[in-house]
Amino acid sequence: MAARDRSIAKYAPDDLDRRIIAHLRVDGRASLSKLSDALGVARGTVQNRLDRLMETGTLMGFTVRVREDYDLNTVQAVMMIEVVGKSTTQVIRKLRGIPEIHTLHTTNGNWDLVANVRAANLSEFDRILREVRMIDGVANSETSLLLSSV
Repeated sequence: MAARDRSIAKYAPDDLDRRIIAHLRVDGRASLSKLSDALGVARGTVQNRLDRLMETGTLMGFTVRVREDYDLNTVQAVMMIEVVGKSTTQVIRKLRGIPEIHTLHTTNGNWDLVANVRAANLSEFDRILREVRMIDGVANSETSLLLSSV
């Protein structure tokens, strides 16, 4: 590993970085000027911090959030996944390549991974289930559809 790579891996966000991230979680489209005003720092400081957060992989990108009820036909589910032996890293890599898996978590207990899945319809959902089950290293899975938010 190069010296530059090691310094990036060890980067720990400070209080200002965390405040920038908090503001971006509320408004991912906030301008540099709006962020600098809200945080009480210079625009250049915000730009430098954002550049560093992106370079270090702390911020991996920006995305769009939509209302839960935006598309009522979307199928949402929670999938618990059991992994064989020491293949967790390989399985995670494959699962991250499935765009319908929105979040992926390691966990303890009977299951090794928990995935939040969103599909356009039941046919797509069925395809995703088959795709996950075909990944080398996936021993078992259990999936629950999310019916409504309460």
